[in-house]
Amino acid sequence: MEGVMRFGKKGKLSPCFMGPYQILRRICKVAYEIDLSSDLALVHPIFDVSLFKKCVGDQTSIVPLGGLGVKENLSYEQVPIEILDRQVLKLRNKEVSFVIVFWRNQLVEDATWEAEADMKSCYPHLFPSVPTKA
Repeated sequence: MEGVMRFGKKGKLSPCFMGPYQILRRICKVAYEIDLSSDLALVHPIFDVSLFKKCVGDQTSIVPLGGLGVKENLSYEQVPIEILDRQVLKLRNKEVSFVIVFWRNQLVEDATWEAEADMKSCYPHLFPSVPTKA
């Protein structure tokens, strides 16, 4: 098609929708002006309402940034709180131990399975020492 501008990747992997963008003003009943980013400076900022899709955010996945300790590069340190469970996987000729770890500032449903040996080397305080019987 002539006169059609494509954004990003072409073909099957191209995005169906772009955004979200803030609506600046209403032009008429079916046309709105939106605030486009600088990389879309060549695109006209007025769009028909039929091209919009409602942006619905998942409120359960929003984590407040206040207690995270977010750094300048928008990263934060994950700190494990406790070990919730332990599981041993039997492979052909060896056994591998995994633990499920509950992390700070995350929900219990977001706990992850980690290798027990790696967790013991990085966070030994999570594993209580068992006294040996004499």
